[in-house]
Amino acid sequence: MAPGSRLRAAFARGVTAVPAALIGLGGIALLAAISPLLMDRAGGHTALALLLVVPVMATAVLGGRRPAWIVAGFATLALILLVPPVGTLTITFTEDSVAVVVFSIVAFTVGSVVAHRVHAMAQVDEQRRALLRSVSHDLRTPLAAIGAAATELEDVADGLVERTSADQRRMLEIVSSEADRLDRLVGNLLSMARIEASRLEPRRQPVDVDQMVSGVVARLERSAGTVDLSVDVPAGMPTLLADHALLDQALTNLVENAIRHSGPGGSVLVAAHVDEDRVTFSVSDSGSGVARADRDRIFDPFARGADAGAEGIGLAICKAVAEVHGGRISVGESPLDGASFALTIPIR
Repeated sequence: MAPGSRLRAAFARGVTAVPAALIGLGGIALLAAISPLLMDRAGGHTALALLLVVPVMATAVLGGRRPAWIVAGFATLALILLVPPVGTLTITFTEDSVAVVVFSIVAFTVGSVVAHRVHAMAQVDEQRRALLRSVSHDLRTPLAAIGAAATELEDVADGLVERTSADQRRMLEIVSSEADRLDRLVGNLLSMARIEASRLEPRRQPVDVDQMVSGVVARLERSAGTVDLSVDVPAGMPTLLADHALLDQALTNLVENAIRHSGPGGSVLVAAHVDEDRVTFSVSDSGSGVARADRDRIFDPFARGADAGAEGIGLAICKAVAEVHGGRISVGESPLDGASFALTIPIR
């Protein structure tokens, strides 16, 4: 593991503020002990000031912003005490005072910037690990199903086993259904990459609400199993001016999510209604619902609330799709005793 990765891992594990501050203060004490050697050389003050920033940076990496600020304060005090006359708080008002002020600003700024940067890198590393865990898990299931069905069909073709036409058709449906599932997973990953790169822009076109809802439900009926899928879209729904592909993807994620959490024998209701200048798509299930404490968090990437997407990004994509259209998404209690997600999109 590279040194930078080890430092980020240490930060991610949560090195407490006190040990980090003690490490920084120890560094300052060491520099104070060797400062006479530096002062005897030309440019000793400058070298000492630069070296005193190092414990601040180390503390920021290991402990975060607050302990870095504490160490920065002690580093400033050490610089004052080490400037001649050594051991006093007396400084020359002109050159020394300006140097101390500049050093203090630099030390506190460096501590803040380094702590923020390391924290951001730790979050990126954690998201990458979460993505790898999620993708490896979510790819394995459909690939295993496709592989098993394909192997059995090969055995039938080679005459090793006998299967009825109905059985063979069922296996082909498994292959088709799991292939569609893989396609949706890849689509979600690509959309997530576009979201993180701030490149998710809607390509607006007329969208028939009834037709889109019916298409999503029909596409997912094969994977619904014993879950009862029902649709409630009144006649005369207005035509949306929106990105059909993005809305289809968001609604598919919501319905697939509801099917998964309803379980065998459950129910899912997909509905739409008009509210002034907006259309609200609602997807309700008969699952366990979403705890109030999780209702905002589950829309974050890789969150795993009661109804988080299988790969942890499905609901994050739904939120992004709503926002780029000027809409919103929320979750509440379902009339089916589970969770109910509402995706609201402006008509124009």
